[in-house]
Amino acid sequence: MMLKYIDLKTIFNNRARNFLSLTVVIALVCLTLRFAIERLIKFNITQNELNASATLKLISVSLENYAKDHEGNFPKDLSLLTHSTPAYLDKDYISRSFFKGYEYECNRLDPLGYSCSASPVRCNLSGEKIFTISSGALLVSEDCDRKK
Repeated sequence: MMLKYIDLKTIFNNRARNFLSLTVVIALVCLTLRFAIERLIKFNITQNELNASATLKLISVSLENYAKDHEGNFPKDLSLLTHSTPAYLDKDYISRSFFKGYEYECNRLDPLGYSCSASPVRCNLSGEKIFTISSGALLVSEDCDRKK
């Protein structure tokens, strides 16, 4: 029976080299994932902002059409747009808690005019801008960081 010589130094060097290469691979994967997640969040923010501005324009067009059909008077409540025949708006965005990362509210809604806004649910995560539309379909935006 022959005994084999075991070189402990070689075994430890191989394990250290394997551990080091595994650590480098894990670090590169984590770095790649970080950039991929950041780009995904930015893409999501862009989509939410486009959707919020389009929804506010839809609300504005509905309010303006309602006013044209009712002797220039805007509704007192947004639910009149969804419950009238014909319906001016497909859903009541104000009563929902949030819609695609944004919360909607109409601070001013009276027979003479309106002012509605869309704010991100989480600033810099679901959106970076606050949109406001007022009578005459004037849409403005500002950074949500500046609002706080």
